[in-house]
Amino acid sequence: MKLFIKNMVCKRCKAIVKSELDKLGIHYTSVELGEVNTGKISPLQLTQLSVALQKCGFELIDQKKNELIEKLKKVVVELEHYSDEDLNTSFSDYISLNVEDNFISLNTLFTEIEGITIEKYITLNKIEQVKEMLVYDDLNLAEIAHKLHYTNTGQLSLQFKRITGLTPTHFRQLRHARKRTDGVTI
Repeated sequence: MKLFIKNMVCKRCKAIVKSELDKLGIHYTSVELGEVNTGKISPLQLTQLSVALQKCGFELIDQKKNELIEKLKKVVVELEHYSDEDLNTSFSDYISLNVEDNFISLNTLFTEIEGITIEKYITLNKIEQVKEMLVYDDLNLAEIAHKLHYTNTGQLSLQFKRITGLTPTHFRQLRHARKRTDGVTI
């Protein structure tokens, strides 16, 4: 059984969750940030675990809520990473249509569980994609901007600098300089 736990952010959190599982005699195969794989758990054990985790500042996330969040993340990733087509609608309408739920309630749930808005998640996702393209692809900034649905390179550059503290050009130069020095002792 897979359980999802809110507020796990570090190795210490994993250790605390493992300790609580051990105290309750719940067998687990893995404990990762925000996720625990266990064997079969009785409703009583699940309630006991929920109470124990709450005392430690954690919270079990409802399975349906988690599935909805994962579906939303998948829609965002597919749109940003695998779609070259121009978007004929807003991100919020696209997400609502593909997740089949109201965007405002999705955003509220997403913020509650992930700690950031959907818009911020999309922005961070896009910036990671830009970084990858700057390092591994031979695309210029205009091509990257078009591919990732930015209206122009200025918008991309401004957002990139706001998030990373670097311009895309400077980021690319740093990465290329680092590649050249890898393996060379300085």
